[in-house]
Amino acid sequence: MLDLKLIENDPEFVISNLKKRNFDTSIIEEIKSLNQLRKELTTKVETTRAEIKNYSKEIGQLKKNGEDATELMNKVADLKKSIENSEAELKEKVLDQINYKLSVIPNLLSDDTPIGKDESENIEFKKWGEPKSYSFEVKDHTTIGEQLGMLDFEAAAKLTGARFVVYKDKLARLERALANFMIDHHLDKGYEEIIPPFIVHERSMYGTGQLPKFAEDAFKLENFDWYLIPTAEVPVTNLKREQIFGEEEFPMKYVAHTPCFRSEAGSHGKDTRGLIRMHQFSKVEMVNIVDPEKSNQAHEDMVNNACEILEKLGLPYRAVYLCSGDIGFGAQKTVDLEVWVPSQDKYREISSISNCGDFQARRASIRFKRKGSKKPEFAHTLNGSGLAVGRTLVAIMENYQNEDGSVTVPEVLKPYMGNIIKIG
Repeated sequence: MLDLKLIENDPEFVISNLKKRNFDTSIIEEIKSLNQLRKELTTKVETTRAEIKNYSKEIGQLKKNGEDATELMNKVADLKKSIENSEAELKEKVLDQINYKLSVIPNLLSDDTPIGKDESENIEFKKWGEPKSYSFEVKDHTTIGEQLGMLDFEAAAKLTGARFVVYKDKLARLERALANFMIDHHLDKGYEEIIPPFIVHERSMYGTGQLPKFAEDAFKLENFDWYLIPTAEVPVTNLKREQIFGEEEFPMKYVAHTPCFRSEAGSHGKDTRGLIRMHQFSKVEMVNIVDPEKSNQAHEDMVNNACEILEKLGLPYRAVYLCSGDIGFGAQKTVDLEVWVPSQDKYREISSISNCGDFQARRASIRFKRKGSKKPEFAHTLNGSGLAVGRTLVAIMENYQNEDGSVTVPEVLKPYMGNIIKIG
């Protein structure tokens, strides 16, 4: 959430920044008008309260002197009613509206986020590994998995519907091995492992920016104020919601392996085959809560951390800075890692690592105090996939496929797979 004072003091800067996203900035003028009304109503309430205080003194003096105070008492009653009406108007017509409008405005972009209209203008800054050449016709992961009898989309459709899968046998073990390998990698980097609830309430979804903007992408439980988590970012970031802590607690580095649930609204016709775009998938998520002065370094460290996992797995990838037309709602700067998918002859996103600045911290009231300071500050929050497990499985199945339909197990995963060399 943006700072209302920033909109009030420098609206031109806010508007200029938001236009880089092609965001409709007319809402800024609406907020400015509502904020002016807020000030007027607040002044009116405070002035009326002062009048009541003065009249109350007069009433007390009249009663003390044995005089009739009825007229003044009636006037105070009218003034109190006036305050109730003004406060109701202040809350319902002004404050609630301001808060709602602020909640649907995206984060301001960092100065080094490239400007562009869409993903075609993202900027590649790193490429690692060479895509392998094959002496046989490459199969996609769906074909490989179904021929092995270890990816069963038909059974999942019978159980639930489209965009679900049943993992079986050694591919089920490989999915689990990947998650364990990733978690161990992050623990070696000083992360604290978290197993959070997979269901959160509305305040948690609001705190990280999923609500109200992306309500249609979420799975809400009927008759409850509960949502299935779209990513571990939601419960893990909210661990510090509505808290004030000391700067000595920085940095907070959390990692969590959870299922993720997304309705994939608006993705009709996209990646309908296979594991790329599912309603339920597994992800290992990094969350950092840090001193604002160190968030850029934390972002760089998180990117390098995810890159190391891909390199240990021997998977070719590239890293790109997302441009203003492709970056997410809550991010001020984002790096995407894209892994090579042979059957598609292109790189596909496998991790998105974002610095959110104080955007989420304002929504969730995540604050800290520096030593010697009485005034708390908002922390900076960062999040990123480390990695999306299902998409990593896709990349391994396709990059490590063999002509006979088997899949070679990457060297670093063999200890997690009982030293199995091939899945066949």
